[in-house]
Amino acid sequence: MTVDLDLELQVASEASNLPEEDDVALWAHKAISSSKQMMNRELPMELSVRIVDEVESRELNSRYRQIDKPTNVLSFPYESPEEIPINLLGDLVICAPVVVREAKQQYKATQAHWAHMVIHGVLHLMGYDHEENEQALEMEALEVQILEQLGFADPYADNNPAQETHPSS
Repeated sequence: MTVDLDLELQVASEASNLPEEDDVALWAHKAISSSKQMMNRELPMELSVRIVDEVESRELNSRYRQIDKPTNVLSFPYESPEEIPINLLGDLVICAPVVVREAKQQYKATQAHWAHMVIHGVLHLMGYDHEENEQALEMEALEVQILEQLGFADPYADNNPAQETHPSS
């Protein structure tokens, strides 16, 4: 499936070694094109990805999820009215320091964890969730499949007994 993706990457972080726009676009494109949730989307897909530091992540997480701490990725899906022909998926907000810290804690390559966060967030925008066990299994399987196609290891493999099982989105 061919997907035309219009990506807007916003960098509002002082962190170094952030992923390149081409990488973010590739990861997002792969998640979109691998999703069963594509439905009848014929127009170019639009996606905004904002890379932030902990202050902004904490503020947004507190405001929209009532959790007063920074988090790795937040997904804000957009649903347009039927009469407005726009394929805006929504916005992802990814916290650079949290992603880097989690990668170290979970013994993962930082680039692999960035890819996972982008893919995980895009899948949320496409309608996937992990609130119930069956949903989580479907979403995790798709994440693993996409990441493997990109040459990354299974992010849910037991690399460290203290590792989280799900990104916080």
